[in-house]
Parts: sequence; C-alpha cells; structure tokens
Amino acid sequence: MQSIVWTGRLLSRALWNGINNYSNCADPNVSRRHESRIVSAVCGFPKELALAKLKKGQFGDDAWFTAKYKSADVIGVADGVGGWRHYGIDPGEFSAFLMRTCERLVSSGRFIATEPAGLLARSYYELLESKQPILGSSTACVIVLNRETNMVYTANIGDSGFVIVRHGEVVHRSEEQQHYFNTPFQLSLPPPGHSGLVLSDRPEAADTSNFQVEDGDVILLATDGVFDNVPDQLLIMELTKVQGERDPTKIQGVANSIALMARSLAFDSNFMSPFAQNAQENGIDAIGGKPDDITVLLATVAM
Repeated sequence: MQSIVWTGRLLSRALWNGINNYSNCADPNVSRRHESRIVSAVCGFPKELALAKLKKGQFGDDAWFTAKYKSADVIGVADGVGGWRHYGIDPGEFSAFLMRTCERLVSSGRFIATEPAGLLARSYYELLESKQPILGSSTACVIVLNRETNMVYTANIGDSGFVIVRHGEVVHRSEEQQHYFNTPFQLSLPPPGHSGLVLSDRPEAADTSNFQVEDGDVILLATDGVFDNVPDQLLIMELTKVQGERDPTKIQGVANSIALMARSLAFDSNFMSPFAQNAQENGIDAIGGKPDDITVLLATVAM
C-alpha cells in the first residue's frame, strides 16, 4: 500500500512539474511563426520508493532541470553515483547541485547557448569551489535549443543521454561514455586524500554534438534507469505517440507511461533487459532488469 501511495504522490508531482515545464519553456513573447520552442514534461521514480523523500527537481539520486533565457531553451538530467551511500555520502546532493546550478546560470544568462559542455563545466567548478564540500559523483546530459536557428546543442558525460525521434525513426542519439562495463564517465569530488582512488572525468571530456531539429521532433532526455531497462523498440513506440504534440498533458501522459514501464521492467527478474544483454556481451551471466532511479524528461519541438 505504501508503494501505491508513493506512486500516486510522485505521479501527481510529475504532472505538476510537467505543467510548470511547459509554462517555463513556452514564452508568451515568442513569435510562434519565427521561433521554435520546447514543450516538456517530466516523470520519474526513486529506486527505493518506501524510503524516498519528495524533493523538487529530484527522483532519488537523479536530478533534472528546465530553464530558458532569451532565445535558448535548456533541459538537463544528472544521475548521482549510488555507491557513495556506502561511505555515508548522499549521492543525490552532487547531482542536484549540478542541475540547480545549471538552471541558475541559464536563467541569469551566464552561459553560451552553443556550448552546453561549458555550462556543465561552470556548474561543476562552482561545486568544487563551494565553501561546504559536496562529495560524490554524477553523470550528466544537457540539451540547448536555439529557438531562432532551430539548432540543438548537446553535451553528455557518462550513461545518461538523449534520443531524438522523427516520424518513428531515431535521427540523433547520444553515445555512452564508459571506462568499462557499468562504469560510466563521471564528474566527481572525492573526500580529501582519495583523489587517486576515485574515477573523475573533466567536464571538457563530455561528448558534444549539434544538429538541426524540425517541427514535431520528439526529444527524450533520461538517466540510465530508462535506457538500461526499456528496449529501443518500446521507447520508439511510445515516443512516436507524441510526434508533433503540443498539449503538455498528453506529453505528460507518455512521460508517465515510459517511467512506469522502466520501473516495472527494472524489477522484472525474468526480463532480458538492455542492461542484461550488455552484461552478457561483456562475459557476465545476467538476466532481468536493473533496479535504479528513473528520470524521464520528454519534450517536443513546436514551431
């Protein structure tokens, strides 16, 4: 019963956040004839529902943001590395700081719209310089839409990522960055004296791309809790449902559907998940989903 209550509360919050995202990214002063915009919704679940605390912009150790400034719409996700919990460190604080700082930098215009990796870098270096150290690690992915040129600029570090679908086909997607199986690139701040023992990648190592988008394109930005558990064919089937959609409540419905699907498959011990397939390709005998925090930030491009 507790899980059902939590699910209901989380979905209610996701719906509210989705509506807020729509109003944040749809500037009434934007000329609809000349500029594009992002219409977005978010949904997610913490891995441990019974222990979860509701926090704005977070699902467990995952974090996310949406923001806009002048002609730029910006969205991002980050996934705190859960292993830090064994050392008494809250992994969600690191990812949440990254995303909150990105949101503040965008809203105040302190970023270059064509350089999302630079936005991640500035957020990360602010974290390093914080008077109160925030220890941990996180993957991250940020997307910027230039509303005037219809160009998208991306930066991805680790195994969070994005997929762009157009008329039922994947036209762009991020590339995972892994040191080795299940060990993604990550931004880190280890405890003093442990720097040599912890993986720590520079934000400049982020994989970047830029490309033109079209009216109606569907953007899925998500943490690995989605990609590790939901096969591409199921994702594409869901994403195609909102091709060209501008109604945030309908986009929210599909975001909810993807998040619920990922949650269900993550705990299916008999399912041959993408994660299990990758494990087997790396010589590890595995089957089933991968329980994890789940964040789905779903958007469409409207012109």
